[in-house]
Amino acid sequence: MATTVRPTTRGWVRQAEADRGERDDRLTIAEQDELKQLREEVAELRRANEILKAASVVFAQELDRPRTRPHR
Repeated sequence: MATTVRPTTRGWVRQAEADRGERDDRLTIAEQDELKQLREEVAELRRANEILKAASVVFAQELDRPRTRPHR
């Protein structure tokens, strides 16, 4: 069991060192949280962009259709 605990403990120590600014080879917890949030935001913006692209196609098709005047 000691072999499975050591890598975990080592990781926690390294993360704590990064969070204190003692290491620059890994992201701090705050940086990890920010990166996660930014990735989620990018994904949301990409979905919104796809929706807007689809809507613009529909509107463009509507504008390209010939208009007929109503008969009186």
